[in-house]
Amino acid sequence: MLRIGCVKYLNARPLIRGWPGEVEFDHPSALCKRVANGELDVALVSSFEFLRNPIYRIIDFVSISSDGPVYSVVVAHRGEISEIDEIGLDPASETAVNLLRCLLAEVGFNPRLVQRNTGVSPAAAESCSASRAQLLIGDQAIRFRHSHTGKFQFWDLGEQWKKLIGFPFVYALWLIRPEVAHAQTIANKLRVLRDVNLANLDQLIAEVVAGVVLSHPSPKAEADDLGLREQLNQQFFARYYGKHLRFSFGKKEKQGLRTFANLCVKHGLLEKGDLRFNLV
Repeated sequence: MLRIGCVKYLNARPLIRGWPGEVEFDHPSALCKRVANGELDVALVSSFEFLRNPIYRIIDFVSISSDGPVYSVVVAHRGEISEIDEIGLDPASETAVNLLRCLLAEVGFNPRLVQRNTGVSPAAAESCSASRAQLLIGDQAIRFRHSHTGKFQFWDLGEQWKKLIGFPFVYALWLIRPEVAHAQTIANKLRVLRDVNLANLDQLIAEVVAGVVLSHPSPKAEADDLGLREQLNQQFFARYYGKHLRFSFGKKEKQGLRTFANLCVKHGLLEKGDLRFNLV
């Protein structure tokens, strides 16, 4: 039986909804460790996992990317971003953390980056001050933005990347371990699944809106869900899936990923190597 893992955020829904077999959902960093250790055969994981360990085959033409503001990968802050002294990091995504490191270095900002041992709590995010900010990703970023409208500013990493580089940014890829048989068949099935979901996006969005459950709901967050659902409506998700996110991995996305790899090397986050995409 194929062991397949997928990030547990709403941004992955168009890539996994309707998969006929069992799927293990987890945070990106946890999935990266599991696919690297051989506990999973196929996983939708952070693009940085491939860059640091390019043993995998990449399912071509499929990714989670943005070509401008991504909405759900942001630094929440109160003061000017250039005056921030400290940014708390979410341990769930190594891609977002390393993207942030590259962006800060390229624009000449040098805040202290604090790696938290656990997920970011609402209290930690709300403690942002004029000098302290917080990196938020995925469903947690969506929840926080809608719960704190007007109280914070949001430095959107997808938007900053587009301004700086001009290419899309690739957050996640389907990776297949090298020993897994029938990789082409698996890739074809996942591409078809993506195409079917995007062709029926209104139905997918209706299902999401009817049962919005964002990651890690606390008791208070569960009580707030009704109010959030009024905001996280058909219109929001049509914009999120149709404008903020891209689900392709074409020429521009590949160039964006290569550029990210080069910047990671430049800023000491990766060792220099010959990056090749083994596509299926």
